[in-house]
Parts: sequence; structure tokens; C-alpha cells
Amino acid sequence: MSGVTIVGTGHFVPGSPVPNDALARVMETNDEWIRARTGIRQRHFAVEGQGPSDLALEASNLALANAGLEPSDVDYIIFATMTPEHFFPGSGPLLGAKLGIAGIPALDIRQQCAAMPYALQLADGLVKAGAAETVLLAGADVHAGFMPWQDWDVVRGEAEREITADAYERANRHRGLAVIFGDGGAAMILRRSPSADGGLLGAELHSDGRAYDHLFVPGVGFRQIPYVTPESLEADAHIPRMAGPSLLKKAVRTLSSTVQSLCTSHGVEQNDIECFIAHQANDRINRAVRDALRIPSDKIPSNIARYGNTSAATIGILTDELRREGRIREGDLLCFLALGAGLNWGAALMRL
Repeated sequence: MSGVTIVGTGHFVPGSPVPNDALARVMETNDEWIRARTGIRQRHFAVEGQGPSDLALEASNLALANAGLEPSDVDYIIFATMTPEHFFPGSGPLLGAKLGIAGIPALDIRQQCAAMPYALQLADGLVKAGAAETVLLAGADVHAGFMPWQDWDVVRGEAEREITADAYERANRHRGLAVIFGDGGAAMILRRSPSADGGLLGAELHSDGRAYDHLFVPGVGFRQIPYVTPESLEADAHIPRMAGPSLLKKAVRTLSSTVQSLCTSHGVEQNDIECFIAHQANDRINRAVRDALRIPSDKIPSNIARYGNTSAATIGILTDELRREGRIREGDLLCFLALGAGLNWGAALMRL
């Protein structure tokens, strides 16, 4: 039985690009420092009142148009985000309502940056089980609310002034994390492949909660009563903590071994894979994975320089760009790979 394949893609990023030098207005950093450590040159940030379902709506409309379909053709939504508009409900029902298809099932998943391999396996199972025919897979994240500065007009270049010493020091405490993230949304339209050997071939997925503290939000949760307190906000416990060096080592080791295992289990030679579409977390990670797997550089493309890490949206944004540029096309064998908070990680093989 053939698996699901991609019949349409779209992506959307909010506002104007925010270059690295703009971040130097509110904390001690510079373009060279950021590029050397992450490969990022710029990112986009949402504005007040703009949530992940808004970004996903724009991306979904583009994906539907790309597939030649209408919103009414969608019969299931999978929405991947770690930054929903509300603690609950999730963003999936909001997206359905904004598309004018309220009433269809909408499922939110929380595998953070690793969401796409999980979502592809889930969509494939829904279609094979007869629960859906056309799945809208959306991934969108708005990280602006995590950012450790308050002078947004200065960051956006709308004002010029010196910020306070306290504000500068606070931003510096979270500099390693703040330079990485950007906001964006992506969408894929998935249907069963018409080819007997096409579509999703398989996925290998893993999680390990023992390493949860490598990337997590320490406060604003239900171990404390109430779940958010003035003290936790004062301590910046709502801003993620990241063990960067250790996370890099784990990502390289787990992703390379997972790709090798997946290929072996499906009788696929790595050389037969036309493109490895990796989560765009950090160029250093993806270069190390490339070297570990001995992948030619042209087979593992990168766009992190323009967007930063948009979490659940990165794979979708890159996939849309590659399809529209003609760099991936029908018949190509693809490998999607990602690691995210949880820790969650995985890889998926698909023949377009």
C-alpha cells in the first residue's frame, strides 16, 4: 500500500527581516559572532496579536493553491507548534475556523522542532486507516514572546535610543538562545501517492525524557500553584533554557544513527537519497551530521541564514522552497530528519 506524499506546499514569515546587527542594539553581540556559531544572518518576528495559526493560515492558503485544492477538500488538520496562542485550546481548531472548515478533526502535536517526522508518520497512518484522504499538515511557531528584550521598536529599527543597563544585562543573560530563533509558518497538503512504491516509505522516531532539561522552559507549568507566578516571571523562568554544547553532540549522534538505521531497515542506500531535508536549528549541527553520514553538501540544503530556527516550521519552509525552485521533484527520494525538545528525534523516508 502506497504512503502519503506531498501534493502542495506553502510558507509564510511575518514582517521585515531582522538582521543580526539589529540584535546588537539590545545586547552584546554582532553579526560575525552569530554567523560563526549558528549560520544565521537574519530572522523574522511576529507582531503583537499575531499567533501561529495566523502564520499557518497564510502558509495553508498557499499550499492549497499549490495543490489546486480548496479548504473544503481538507478532511483532517495536524498542527505542530510549541508556541500556541493559548495554553489551551490548541492552534489546530483555530486554523480550521480561519480556513472556513470548522468541524473537521484538528490535532495539535507537541514534538517541538522534531514535529515533522512524527507528523508525516501520523498523517500516513490516518490515510491508510481510512480516517482521512487529504491532510493539512501545518507547522508554525512564534518565538517573539520568548525574546529577552523589551525594546522591540529598537530591534525593529523603528526607534534609536540607548536602552537601560538592566535591560541590556537581562538580554545578555539569554543571548545564546535569543540569537537562534525566528518566527514562521509552513504547510503541506498530503494525500496517498498514486504510485505503488511512492509516498512515505517509513519513519523511525524516538524520545527520551531523561534529557528533557537540555532544552526546556523551567517555569510556567503545573508543578506549581498557580502555574504562573510573579516570582517565576521575575526570574525569567518563562524563557527556555538550553544546554547548547551537549545538545549539539546529542543531535549529531542521534540523527546520524537514526538515518543509518532507517535506511538499513528499508533497504535504502544513502546514495539513492536525492535530498536530506533537515531541521534548521544550527548550521554547525547540520554540517556535523552531513560529515558523519558523508553526505555531499549539495544534498543537505540550508536556509537557516535567512530565517533562523522557526522550530516546527523549518522543514516545511525548506521543503516549499526546494519544490518551487525545482530542486526536488516527483520521483525523488527524500529523507526528513529532526531533533527537538523532549528530547524527541526522528527521520522519515518519502518518495515524491
